[in-house]
Amino acid sequence: MPKAALKPPPAADLYGTDFYAWTQAQAELLRAGRFEELDLTNLIDEVAGVGGSEKREIENRLDILLGHLLKWKYQPGARNNSWTATIFEQRSRIARVLRASPSLKRYPAEVFEAAYLSSRLLASRETGIDFTLFPQQPPFTLLQALDDGFLPKEPDLLDQS
Repeated sequence: MPKAALKPPPAADLYGTDFYAWTQAQAELLRAGRFEELDLTNLIDEVAGVGGSEKREIENRLDILLGHLLKWKYQPGARNNSWTATIFEQRSRIARVLRASPSLKRYPAEVFEAAYLSSRLLASRETGIDFTLFPQQPPFTLLQALDDGFLPKEPDLLDQS
């Protein structure tokens, strides 16, 4: 067998054919200090993408959290332990991402408005309540939504939310 057949494929080729193997090869090159051999083009994209995935996780979890808070507020007769668990889980996961990436602390506020719009759609789809019947402005603040002790009151009750 010729020696050329034993040589591993170039990093850029490996990136397109076996992503996991590519990541391991890049990690090994970094550990060994062989920086000139790194697949910098793809490595830069992947490192940037990791940060983007943290942002997407916050957005997705905020969408679900706000949707469940709307369901809680506007469909009190259907409340159940699953909703409570989902609310707790989403708050917990958002907090975990923010602990791991403190520079994203302000990000939930940046996407709160868009997340609320998505949550109205989610709540409408899951409850059968017409989308337009959910208020255009959130009936709770971001701080309330993220507060473990907060659950919104029914719309016909006087509340401070």
